[in-house]
Amino acid sequence: MTPPALPAESTLPAPVLVVEDEPLIRQRLQGVLAQLGYTPDTLVMAGTLAEARACLASDPVALALVDLGLPDGSGIDLITELRAADPTLGILVISAWSTEDAILAALRAGATGYVLKERDDLEVTLSIRSVLRGGAPIDPFMARRIMAELYPALQPDAAPRAPERADTLSPREHQILRMVADGLGNREIAEQLSLSRHTVECHIKHVYRKLAVSSRVRAVSAARTRGLLA
Repeated sequence: MTPPALPAESTLPAPVLVVEDEPLIRQRLQGVLAQLGYTPDTLVMAGTLAEARACLASDPVALALVDLGLPDGSGIDLITELRAADPTLGILVISAWSTEDAILAALRAGATGYVLKERDDLEVTLSIRSVLRGGAPIDPFMARRIMAELYPALQPDAAPRAPERADTLSPREHQILRMVADGLGNREIAEQLSLSRHTVECHIKHVYRKLAVSSRVRAVSAARTRGLLA
């Protein structure tokens, strides 16, 4: 199904800053934005915090799509800077991170909305449209988890959850981490495991969070230090 474009008479806020380090995800977001009516010359693409800050130093933006796990730090820091510079800016997080800590930190920093990368193009498009119209879209799966976290009394039968630790990597996370250590890229891992690249990326981001790292090299090093990899 082709996502509907915004009405022709509407004026699209531009330029749009897209902060995403994965080339295929950037390409996907460019396609989604094109469906909404954006042309390439209205998009500012950045793969790191440094690149995003360099772009912002020369020109302000009217909308920002930001990933959290970036090679040189957290997108949350950039969100804080964007919000301080423009209290009215629409900032949508598009991330594989799906923990309460991640979304609450992003919202506290000033994000307008939050959607998971694993959602299809239509859902991502609807989230962008919502931000453009002044809404604050939150991924439904994450909204339920946040409600459970903020209002535990509404779920009296729910058992308290222990904090996640590095040694609680799931079997799939262990498998993917081993493949990362062998030098395989996300596409190769996805093909070998018959998974989508978005699913593989989500697992890798979870591994990063549990190991408290921000890169593949550091994840492998930390895992070996902790005895999680031979």
